Amino acid sequence: MFNPQFQKLGDILIHENVITQEQLDQALERQSTTKEKLGKLLIRMGMITEADLVKVYALQLGHPAVYEEDLMKVAGTIVNTIPEDFAYENMSIVLGKSESTVVVAMEDPEDLATVDSIEKLTGLKVEVVVAGETALQAAIEYHYGRIRQTDEVDAALSNIQVFSGDEDDSDMVDLSKEGVNEEDAPFVKLVNLILMEAIKERSTDVHVEPQSHVVNVRIRIDGVLQKIMTPPISSLSGITTRIKILSNLDIAERRLPQDGRMSIQMGEREIDVRVSVLPTVHGEKIVMRLLDKGGFNLDLTTLGFHTRELNMFGRWIRQPYGLVVISGPTGSGKSTTLYASLKEIKSEGTNITTVEDPVEYQMDGISQVQMREKIGLTFGSTLRSILRQDPDILLIGEIRDEETADIAIKFALTGHLVFSTVHANDAPSTITRLIDIGVPPFLVGSSLNLVMAQRLVRTICSNCKEEYTPTKEELTRLGMEDAPSQKYYHGRGCVQCRQTGYRGRSGIFEMLEMRQAIRKLVFENANQEVIREKAIEQGMVSLREAGIRKLKDGITTFEEVLRSTVEDF
Repeated sequence: MFNPQFQKLGDILIHENVITQEQLDQALERQSTTKEKLGKLLIRMGMITEADLVKVYALQLGHPAVYEEDLMKVAGTIVNTIPEDFAYENMSIVLGKSESTVVVAMEDPEDLATVDSIEKLTGLKVEVVVAGETALQAAIEYHYGRIRQTDEVDAALSNIQVFSGDEDDSDMVDLSKEGVNEEDAPFVKLVNLILMEAIKERSTDVHVEPQSHVVNVRIRIDGVLQKIMTPPISSLSGITTRIKILSNLDIAERRLPQDGRMSIQMGEREIDVRVSVLPTVHGEKIVMRLLDKGGFNLDLTTLGFHTRELNMFGRWIRQPYGLVVISGPTGSGKSTTLYASLKEIKSEGTNITTVEDPVEYQMDGISQVQMREKIGLTFGSTLRSILRQDPDILLIGEIRDEETADIAIKFALTGHLVFSTVHANDAPSTITRLIDIGVPPFLVGSSLNLVMAQRLVRTICSNCKEEYTPTKEELTRLGMEDAPSQKYYHGRGCVQCRQTGYRGRSGIFEMLEMRQAIRKLVFENANQEVIREKAIEQGMVSLREAGIRKLKDGITTFEEVLRSTVEDF
């Protein structure tokens, strides 16, 4: 009878049909030169996976096996039984604890020195389970990273100031500590904690979503929502009341949508928060949009442009007059690109004015106007006044109606360079969108210089980036089944990227230059498909193709390209 506890590792792998005798012989031959452990050598040669090794190692040594998914589920208070430095040095992590024993995951259960040290540290008897090196590394990074973050958040909570604010208020009162009774204090801390975590993780939005039994709190990081906590449904009233007080909203009104704002002061950083409350069947859902009002520190070279695209875009934003329009959905980076453009071309010799709702970035050297609908400060009224301010360059936050579009185009036709955004799916549909708003085709064709659609794709985390073999389905969905063989990458997941495999974003762009042939089609009121065909014929790169370029460059993944773009027909 085959008893794995009395067998060599290679023989167990053969018995379990993981490798063949021929593969074992090949590995043993190489081992005689490299002197590596057989298991790690087999993984490096691609003959087994780490999970295979853990399973077989557990059979050989008689210890239970655990895998990365289970390692990630442990509570931080349990993990913290042994110090972080010790866990890293000895590649071990605590998974469970009782009055007399502590369960520890280790790569080498026969490392008696480490077992003895843990028993001395904890005063408990050690029960060992087997885990793979990579899984242990990821779990240690994740758990101890979260423990550090929690400590930092607790320390920083005393420094965060949340101000109530209305667009018409110049004096804001700090409500984070004043006027709070003992009963409300936990909700004050909870709301501050939510905001603090969102800011630390570079989040753009916070969603407080009531469900039947819990409240899901999610934050949008690099364009994707991630859950950070699930307080009980009984806490919803306290959370919503606190946020409403800070946003100057009616705490008694729970049947109608409401909009408000607040500001957060963290050291020298000031963050503007736009608050939206929406009644749902389980209670009021709150979405908070975070806008960092600090100085703008990006430029065109860091947004993700390829060299050809950068040269093309740079040429059009330096024209003396005309209209440059950037299109895309909310959160696609349109405003960031426009501000990077202004930063590139601003000088003491030009008068630059922006009209926005809201002002997303503050930049020296330009005049920025914030819309205030309540007092009649609208896009239309402001733009008419700005014409008398002798502007050279004008940025209009968004063209959303016929009046704004008409003024923007008249500016462009009278010797001004105008930047703006439009909500549209791609570059050709942006042209038809302007016409649908009510602008005559001959004015659109005459005024437009460049139309650029853009999206943001998440970039692979540099800390856990590794080579990846795509599936046949992924290659087929992107039309790359016949593409030459090359290397692709993805992120394994680590504490720095919250186990997502992504950190940061990069732009992909579809640029439609208004050359003579395109202008002629616009004058003739051609549909967007005809315009698209002519633009591609003249060299326009579609959003899908731009995403594939980023994929081939090892910047992003198949998943991101498929998520952010649609198939070209």
